[in-house]
Amino acid sequence: MEKFSQLVTWVDGKVWGWGMILLLLGTHLFMTVRTGFIQRKTITKGIKLSVSKEPDADGEVSQFGALATALASTIGTGNIIGVGTAVALGGPGAVLWCWLTGVFGIATKYSESLMAVKYRVKTEDGRMQGGAMYALERGLHMRWLGLIFAVFAGFASFGIGCATQVNAIATVCNENLHINKAVVGIIIGVLTAVVIFGGIKSIARVCERLVPFMALFYVLGCIVILGINYDYIIPAITTICRLAFQPGAAAGGLVGSGIMMAMRYGVARGLFSNESGMGSAPIAAAAAQTRNPVRQALVSSTGTFWDTVVVCLMTGLVLVSTIMKNPAINANEITDGGVLTSLAFDQIPIIGPLILVVGIVSFAFSTILGWAYYGERCVEYFAGKKGLIPYRVLYIAVAVIAPVVALDVVWDIADILNALMAIPNLIAVLLLSPVIVKETKKYLDDLDAKDDTEIPVIKK
Repeated sequence: MEKFSQLVTWVDGKVWGWGMILLLLGTHLFMTVRTGFIQRKTITKGIKLSVSKEPDADGEVSQFGALATALASTIGTGNIIGVGTAVALGGPGAVLWCWLTGVFGIATKYSESLMAVKYRVKTEDGRMQGGAMYALERGLHMRWLGLIFAVFAGFASFGIGCATQVNAIATVCNENLHINKAVVGIIIGVLTAVVIFGGIKSIARVCERLVPFMALFYVLGCIVILGINYDYIIPAITTICRLAFQPGAAAGGLVGSGIMMAMRYGVARGLFSNESGMGSAPIAAAAAQTRNPVRQALVSSTGTFWDTVVVCLMTGLVLVSTIMKNPAINANEITDGGVLTSLAFDQIPIIGPLILVVGIVSFAFSTILGWAYYGERCVEYFAGKKGLIPYRVLYIAVAVIAPVVALDVVWDIADILNALMAIPNLIAVLLLSPVIVKETKKYLDDLDAKDDTEIPVIKK
């Protein structure tokens, strides 16, 4: 097992080398320019559109339902444990790279979501199907690459979407509530089965109620901690910016290992958190009731804004300011991101640990539901409808056994699969960028215009 763990860590390091970092950040920057800095429209129009309804448009769920499902999968342990891990392994500077990945990643999330809606199809029983695999097949006539994406994404759902999340829930429940990890796995497995067997509409209904509550609850906790650490917020920001580009040390044992390590962990955890460029969230966007591709793309891109630009940044400031304020915390001796986050929330008397427990449990469970849907759509693409029941059973089985799996290995495997599914999706975004620009120009100034292009019906 030790040799396997070492092999996984080695592969993870190779996959997340300069090549992957440049491909991801390069795509973010390229699409930012190509779309005319679409981030501005995301904030001014996307947020407003996300709460509007279009019952007369094609789709299975509302725009907010699709966004909530996507947010359910992105606002997860990556925002809490993932950011903590980035700080522990990449230093405080990783927070800046994580945040920048989110800021520029908004353009990529917009682009991939636009493609998902434009190239979506409909099954004979009325279910919407879309995502990178259909963009590759219908937009670029590269079904073989679509199949590769679907296979990687299907396997990734067991790691990023299920095992890491259940493991996090089990750990926090065991440490704070003293509940046996095996029992937690069984409970999560049962709850997951109840929801995912109801399909996208069932998942969306749960996510619409759970996501706003969990995000607000966690953000309020972060605000309280930042209030406690108010005198260290500016020093924390200065430290994060300085150690993002150069090696050095700061208070509390904080050490920056240089730009490569900060970028490596910041970008990787940023992708794990907001999934911009990975091609997962557009699968939910394709199911939305929307008048045209640009409208839903703007809504979907707000997910990256909330997830990374807001929530991950707040987590990073909470962690760094806490470490700098409390000399007893030696970050140089802590490699577990969850431990760092727990120490930060311990500052809130009595209810601090409770906020963290509720935050992790709700974040992680919502991610389990969102990724179950992503995995299903990918499995249906390469195995047909007959593959759905076996997939669901296996997904639930992974949820049950996940609490006894070594978390560090699972995180590394999830990182590898994230990169492997991102590559074909980024290829689709880059090669279809002329189409994205054309659609943007067509609808951006007239978001109420309806796209009457007939959606193909496929046999499954």
